[in-house]
Amino acid sequence: MNLTAKIGLGIIGLMVLLAALSPVLASWDKVQRQELTSRLESPDSKHWMGRDQLGRDVMTRIIYGARVSMLVGLSVVSISATIGVMLGAMAGYKGGWTDRIVSNFLFNVFLSFPGILLAIAMVAFLGPSIKNLIIALSVIGWVGYARLMRAQVLKVREYDFVQAARALGANDLRILIRHILPNSIQPLIIQASLGMAGMILAEAGLSFLGLGVPEPIPSWGKMIDDSREFWFTAPHLFIFPGVMIALSVLAFNFLGDGLREMLDPKQRPR
Repeated sequence: MNLTAKIGLGIIGLMVLLAALSPVLASWDKVQRQELTSRLESPDSKHWMGRDQLGRDVMTRIIYGARVSMLVGLSVVSISATIGVMLGAMAGYKGGWTDRIVSNFLFNVFLSFPGILLAIAMVAFLGPSIKNLIIALSVIGWVGYARLMRAQVLKVREYDFVQAARALGANDLRILIRHILPNSIQPLIIQASLGMAGMILAEAGLSFLGLGVPEPIPSWGKMIDDSREFWFTAPHLFIFPGVMIALSVLAFNFLGDGLREMLDPKQRPR
């Protein structure tokens, strides 16, 4: 694994720790506690990231915002990858009408809609909440995994060891689970790592539009939205959540590139 991938993995580890230990690092009361006499205060020794327009501690809200980003990212990638692997493997292995229905119909239907617009429409219809946000992003996210899995299965199913297993009488489920999936999963790992970056960015974008998690739960995208009126008077309100979003996305992109280089023999340095 190259240096940038190690840096990305280190940042991701810190983000996960931040999300997991948020109740230990800061109490939930500090997220909601308003002190209007101290509103828009700049960072100081007591409040390292300053206070927002309602006098709430920005650092505490950043810490709890990490929980939302990591939860949404992990949940969406897990659900999307599970659905995509199942449908893609079925379409690639079975072929025929199954492949035509899944790849020619389902794929094209979902790809015909702009993903972010479909997510906006779904969240607007269902209402803003973490659960609805995860559902909406999963609906637009599974197609990429399914297409990649289908392409991998179409290639692997023709290998000699798969043909040998079929000749020995192994059933389709055993061939898929024991022989095809383990030899097709490497690109999915890279796709999932890069997908985490996309989902964190999508969650922040929807929260910025007011379609993310509702108050009082903090979200980095919502914090940037709330700071629009104070960009010149209190720039710390958007700088810190913006840096957190950028670091998270950059870290997962670094990790994805490193995994691609490590798992693909053609890209390994000689």
